[in-house]
Amino acid sequence: MKPLRPHPPLPAWYGAEARRAPWVRALFDRTARHYDRINGILSLGTGRAYRRRALRWAGIGPGMRVLDVATGTGILAREVMALVGPGGAVVGLDPSAGMLAACRAALGPGMPLLRGEGENLPVADASVDAVTLGYALRHMADLRPLFAEFRRVLRPGGIVLVLEKTRPRHRLWRACAHGWFGLGVPALSRIAALGRGGGEARALMRYYWDTVEHCVPPETILAALAEAGFTAPRLQRELDLFGAYAARKA
Repeated sequence: MKPLRPHPPLPAWYGAEARRAPWVRALFDRTARHYDRINGILSLGTGRAYRRRALRWAGIGPGMRVLDVATGTGILAREVMALVGPGGAVVGLDPSAGMLAACRAALGPGMPLLRGEGENLPVADASVDAVTLGYALRHMADLRPLFAEFRRVLRPGGIVLVLEKTRPRHRLWRACAHGWFGLGVPALSRIAALGRGGGEARALMRYYWDTVEHCVPPETILAALAEAGFTAPRLQRELDLFGAYAARKA
Protein backbone atom coordinates (compact mmCIF):
# COMPACT_ATOMS: atom_id res chain seq x y z
CA MET A 1 0.00 0.00 0.00
CA LYS A 2 1.23 3.47 -0.86
CA PRO A 3 2.47 5.38 2.24
CA LEU A 4 0.12 7.99 3.64
CA ARG A 5 2.67 10.72 4.21
CA PRO A 6 1.75 13.74 6.36
CA HIS A 7 3.14 15.97 3.62
CA PRO A 8 4.79 15.48 0.22
CA PRO A 9 8.61 15.31 0.06
CA LEU A 10 10.40 18.63 0.50
CA PRO A 11 13.63 17.97 -1.44
CA ALA A 12 14.87 21.55 -1.11
CA TRP A 13 15.63 20.70 2.52
CA TYR A 14 16.97 17.15 2.51
CA GLY A 15 17.12 15.87 -1.06
CA ALA A 16 15.75 12.35 -1.53
CA GLU A 17 12.90 11.17 0.71
CA ALA A 18 15.15 8.44 2.14
CA ARG A 19 17.28 11.17 3.72
CA ARG A 20 14.35 12.92 5.42
CA ALA A 21 14.28 11.04 8.74
CA PRO A 22 18.03 11.23 9.52
CA TRP A 23 18.12 14.87 8.36
CA VAL A 24 15.21 15.84 10.63
CA ARG A 25 16.68 13.90 13.55
CA ALA A 26 20.04 15.64 13.15
CA LEU A 27 18.34 19.04 12.92
CA PHE A 28 16.54 18.44 16.21
CA ASP A 29 19.75 17.15 17.79
CA ARG A 30 21.51 20.40 16.91
CA THR A 31 18.72 22.70 18.07
CA ALA A 32 17.51 20.87 21.21
CA ARG A 33 19.22 23.29 23.62
CA HIS A 34 17.34 26.22 22.08
CA TYR A 35 13.98 24.52 21.61
CA ASP A 36 12.16 25.70 24.75
CA ARG A 37 13.03 29.35 24.06
CA ILE A 38 11.94 28.95 20.45
CA ASN A 39 8.67 27.35 21.52
CA GLY A 40 7.98 30.28 23.84
CA ILE A 41 8.30 32.64 20.88
CA LEU A 42 6.20 30.38 18.66
CA SER A 43 3.25 30.27 21.08
CA LEU A 44 3.55 33.82 22.47
CA GLY A 45 3.45 32.28 25.93
CA THR A 46 0.02 30.67 25.48
CA GLY A 47 1.13 27.14 24.67
CA ARG A 48 0.96 25.71 28.17
CA ALA A 49 -2.69 26.72 28.75
CA TYR A 50 -3.71 25.45 25.32
CA ARG A 51 -2.05 22.07 25.84
CA ARG A 52 -3.72 21.66 29.22
CA ARG A 53 -7.15 22.44 27.69
CA ALA A 54 -6.61 19.97 24.87
CA LEU A 55 -5.51 17.19 27.21
CA ARG A 56 -8.58 17.66 29.40
CA TRP A 57 -10.85 17.80 26.35
CA ALA A 58 -9.45 14.46 25.15
CA GLY A 59 -10.03 12.84 28.54
CA ILE A 60 -6.52 12.69 30.04
CA GLY A 61 -6.89 12.57 33.81
CA PRO A 62 -5.68 11.28 37.17
CA GLY A 63 -4.14 7.85 37.46
CA MET A 64 -3.60 7.27 33.73
CA ARG A 65 -0.48 5.75 32.19
CA VAL A 66 0.45 7.86 29.15
CA LEU A 67 2.99 7.43 26.34
CA ASP A 68 4.11 10.78 24.93
CA VAL A 69 5.47 10.13 21.42
CA ALA A 70 8.01 12.57 19.96
CA THR A 71 8.26 14.07 23.43
CA GLY A 72 11.09 16.44 22.47
CA THR A 73 12.10 18.51 25.48
CA GLY A 74 9.01 17.33 27.37
CA ILE A 75 6.83 20.39 26.79
CA LEU A 76 3.60 18.39 26.42
CA ALA A 77 4.73 15.69 28.88
CA ARG A 78 4.95 18.28 31.67
CA GLU A 79 1.28 19.09 31.28
CA VAL A 80 0.38 15.39 31.10
CA MET A 81 2.28 14.72 34.33
CA ALA A 82 0.38 17.50 36.08
CA LEU A 83 -2.96 16.00 35.03
CA VAL A 84 -2.29 12.30 35.72
CA GLY A 85 -0.86 13.14 39.14
CA PRO A 86 1.15 10.89 41.45
CA GLY A 87 -1.11 7.93 40.77
CA GLY A 88 -0.37 8.03 37.04
CA ALA A 89 2.74 7.65 34.93
CA VAL A 90 4.20 9.25 31.80
CA VAL A 91 6.78 7.72 29.47
CA GLY A 92 8.46 9.90 26.84
CA LEU A 93 9.73 8.63 23.48
CA ASP A 94 11.75 10.45 20.84
CA PRO A 95 14.17 9.52 18.02
CA SER A 96 16.50 12.46 18.78
CA ALA A 97 19.22 11.87 21.36
CA GLY A 98 19.66 15.63 21.69
CA MET A 99 16.00 16.16 22.51
CA LEU A 100 16.00 13.33 25.04
CA ALA A 101 19.05 14.83 26.76
CA ALA A 102 17.33 18.23 26.93
CA CYS A 103 14.19 16.56 28.28
CA ARG A 104 16.15 14.77 30.98
CA ALA A 105 17.85 18.04 31.97
CA ALA A 106 14.47 19.80 32.20
CA LEU A 107 12.42 17.11 33.95
CA GLY A 108 15.03 15.17 35.92
CA PRO A 109 14.92 11.40 36.44
CA GLY A 110 11.21 11.22 37.29
CA MET A 111 9.96 10.38 33.77
CA PRO A 112 11.23 7.29 31.92
CA LEU A 113 12.56 8.08 28.44
CA LEU A 114 12.83 5.80 25.42
CA ARG A 115 14.56 6.36 22.12
CA GLY A 116 12.51 5.21 19.16
CA GLU A 117 10.25 5.98 16.22
CA GLY A 118 6.50 6.49 16.35
CA GLU A 119 5.93 3.91 13.62
CA ASN A 120 7.76 1.22 15.62
CA LEU A 121 7.09 1.75 19.31
CA PRO A 122 9.28 -0.19 21.79
CA VAL A 123 6.26 -0.63 24.06
CA ALA A 124 4.18 -3.72 24.92
CA ASP A 125 0.71 -4.36 23.53
CA ALA A 126 -2.23 -2.86 25.46
CA SER A 127 0.07 -1.33 28.07
CA VAL A 128 -0.97 2.37 28.21
CA ASP A 129 -4.20 4.30 28.76
CA ALA A 130 -3.36 7.12 26.37
CA VAL A 131 -0.94 8.08 23.61
CA THR A 132 -0.16 11.74 22.98
CA LEU A 133 1.67 13.35 20.06
CA GLY A 134 2.37 17.07 20.21
CA TYR A 135 3.09 18.94 16.96
CA ALA A 136 5.18 16.14 15.46
CA LEU A 137 2.74 14.38 13.13
CA ARG A 138 4.35 16.25 10.23
CA HIS A 139 7.70 14.63 11.00
CA MET A 140 6.40 11.06 10.71
CA ALA A 141 6.90 8.91 7.63
CA ASP A 142 3.50 7.22 7.26
CA LEU A 143 0.26 7.80 9.14
CA ARG A 144 -1.03 4.24 8.69
CA PRO A 145 1.69 2.37 10.64
CA LEU A 146 1.87 5.27 13.09
CA PHE A 147 -1.80 5.02 14.07
CA ALA A 148 -1.68 1.21 13.95
CA GLU A 149 1.13 1.32 16.53
CA PHE A 150 -0.85 3.74 18.68
CA ARG A 151 -3.80 1.34 18.65
CA ARG A 152 -1.57 -1.66 19.44
CA VAL A 153 -0.09 -0.19 22.62
CA LEU A 154 -3.40 1.22 23.92
CA ARG A 155 -5.62 -0.68 26.30
CA PRO A 156 -9.28 -1.13 25.30
CA GLY A 157 -10.99 2.23 25.62
CA GLY A 158 -7.62 4.01 25.50
CA ILE A 159 -7.28 7.55 24.18
CA VAL A 160 -5.16 8.95 21.37
CA LEU A 161 -4.57 12.71 21.24
CA VAL A 162 -2.69 14.39 18.39
CA LEU A 163 -1.95 18.11 18.50
CA GLU A 164 -1.02 19.61 15.17
CA LYS A 165 -1.09 22.91 13.34
CA THR A 166 -3.33 23.08 10.30
CA ARG A 167 -3.11 25.40 7.32
CA PRO A 168 -5.64 28.22 7.92
CA ARG A 169 -8.65 28.10 5.64
CA HIS A 170 -9.26 31.86 5.44
CA ARG A 171 -6.97 33.70 3.03
CA LEU A 172 -6.33 36.69 5.29
CA TRP A 173 -5.59 34.56 8.36
CA ARG A 174 -3.37 32.32 6.22
CA ALA A 175 -1.34 35.36 5.17
CA CYS A 176 -1.05 36.52 8.80
CA ALA A 177 0.03 33.05 9.93
CA HIS A 178 2.62 32.87 7.15
CA GLY A 179 3.99 36.26 8.15
CA TRP A 180 4.39 35.28 11.79
CA PHE A 181 5.29 31.58 11.64
CA GLY A 182 7.02 31.61 8.27
CA LEU A 183 9.01 34.84 8.63
CA GLY A 184 8.79 36.38 12.10
CA VAL A 185 9.38 33.27 14.22
CA PRO A 186 12.42 32.08 12.21
CA ALA A 187 14.04 35.51 12.52
CA LEU A 188 13.33 35.75 16.25
CA SER A 189 14.49 32.16 16.77
CA ARG A 190 17.89 33.07 15.38
CA ILE A 191 18.14 35.83 17.99
CA ALA A 192 16.81 33.57 20.78
CA ALA A 193 19.54 31.01 20.07
CA LEU A 194 21.99 33.55 21.50
CA GLY A 195 24.98 33.27 19.20
CA ARG A 196 26.14 29.93 17.86
CA GLY A 197 23.28 27.83 16.60
CA GLY A 198 21.20 30.79 15.51
CA GLY A 199 21.26 29.75 11.87
CA GLU A 200 20.14 26.23 12.78
CA ALA A 201 17.32 27.57 14.96
CA ARG A 202 16.12 29.76 12.09
CA ALA A 203 16.29 26.81 9.68
CA LEU A 204 14.30 24.64 12.09
CA MET A 205 11.45 27.14 12.19
CA ARG A 206 11.47 27.74 8.44
CA TYR A 207 11.28 23.99 7.88
CA TYR A 208 8.59 23.78 10.56
CA TRP A 209 6.35 26.20 8.69
CA ASP A 210 7.01 24.53 5.33
CA THR A 211 5.68 21.27 6.75
CA VAL A 212 2.60 23.05 8.12
CA GLU A 213 1.81 24.64 4.77
CA HIS A 214 2.12 21.29 2.97
CA CYS A 215 0.50 19.09 5.63
CA VAL A 216 -2.46 16.88 4.69
CA PRO A 217 -5.86 18.39 5.58
CA PRO A 218 -7.65 17.51 8.82
CA GLU A 219 -10.09 15.26 6.95
CA THR A 220 -7.20 12.98 5.95
CA ILE A 221 -5.97 12.69 9.53
CA LEU A 222 -9.45 11.91 10.85
CA ALA A 223 -9.98 9.30 8.12
CA ALA A 224 -6.61 7.69 8.93
CA LEU A 225 -7.59 7.38 12.60
CA ALA A 226 -10.88 5.72 11.63
CA GLU A 227 -9.08 3.41 9.19
CA ALA A 228 -6.74 2.33 12.00
CA GLY A 229 -9.75 1.20 14.04
CA PHE A 230 -10.29 4.16 16.36
CA THR A 231 -13.85 5.11 17.21
CA ALA A 232 -15.43 8.54 16.85
CA PRO A 233 -12.34 10.52 15.80
CA ARG A 234 -12.99 14.21 16.31
CA LEU A 235 -11.25 17.53 15.81
CA GLN A 236 -11.26 20.69 17.89
CA ARG A 237 -9.79 23.79 16.23
CA GLU A 238 -8.64 27.08 17.73
CA LEU A 239 -7.84 30.22 15.74
CA ASP A 240 -8.22 28.18 12.54
CA LEU A 241 -4.63 27.01 13.07
CA PHE A 242 -4.30 24.78 16.14
CA GLY A 243 -5.92 21.37 15.84
CA ALA A 244 -6.51 18.71 18.50
CA TYR A 245 -7.48 15.27 17.17
CA ALA A 246 -8.85 12.72 19.63
CA ALA A 247 -10.24 9.19 19.36
CA ARG A 248 -10.60 5.99 21.38
CA LYS A 249 -9.65 2.37 20.91
CA ALA A 250 -12.83 0.31 20.80
